[in-house]
Amino acid sequence: MKVLLFGKGGQVGWELQRSLQTLGELVALDFDSTEMCGDFSRTDDTVATVRAVRPDIIVNAAAHTAVDKAESEPEFARTLNATTPGAVAHAAAELGAWLMHYSTDYVFDGSGSTPWVEDSPTGPLSVYGRTKLEGETRIRNSGCKHLIFRTSWVYAARGGNFAKTMLRLAQERDQLTVIADQIGAPTGADLLADLTAHALRSAMARPGLAGTYHAAPSGETSWHGYATHVIEFARRAGVPVKAAADAIAPVQTTAFPTPAKRPGNSRLNTRKLREVFSVTLPDWRAGVDRMLTEVLGR
Repeated sequence: MKVLLFGKGGQVGWELQRSLQTLGELVALDFDSTEMCGDFSRTDDTVATVRAVRPDIIVNAAAHTAVDKAESEPEFARTLNATTPGAVAHAAAELGAWLMHYSTDYVFDGSGSTPWVEDSPTGPLSVYGRTKLEGETRIRNSGCKHLIFRTSWVYAARGGNFAKTMLRLAQERDQLTVIADQIGAPTGADLLADLTAHALRSAMARPGLAGTYHAAPSGETSWHGYATHVIEFARRAGVPVKAAADAIAPVQTTAFPTPAKRPGNSRLNTRKLREVFSVTLPDWRAGVDRMLTEVLGR
């Protein structure tokens, strides 16, 4: 069994290098790989890599994820999020390979408060969301065997993330203001990587499991709730923080204007994933606490 991973240097890609080892021989590439092309801005060269490696499984963790920057470079975002994934999907179909791809809650319009199911009407609000939705469509239309995981608010101990930013600010400032009207579930890259390996193993044995799934931990919170949890965890761990719990002020999204519009409702219904693959998804706090323990060295 041969597995080809794109985007090995990202948060999810880094964890996938661990989890995918259980499936077979792993070829892991990033945008700056030299021996073979893993740069999704070079569509033809990336497809040539797929054909040269001839993998049984392709896992795509490469993407344009700079949500605000995508507004000013829509064609570049489209190449990384839609054009190249679609071309890779066609190559996978030619080879009979499986394709694992990651998408986002940003394909929805963020309205209401009901968790989105896989066949909920889409309505992306941003270039990022539109290009990720187009990527999904191109993969489905390619005819390749595929799994698409839509997820939300991804973080990892490696690299920058919201929790680390809040920790830094809480040590520098007496008061913080954090958005409270966007609701979702922080999702650990390690959880996504483990779910990926499990789902691929199951789907290869039962091809009828191919399709789109929502993958996120259980529970929900706002960015304000997330920040409060992080800072209280740090305080209990003995980290010197200036901002007290009652000094973290909840504000509306309008308080922080951004080039890209964010969805207010990022809740994802994960029933399909849980039932089809017989998995239990932990509460979002469990993953965040584990990440913080690693980050803080506690």
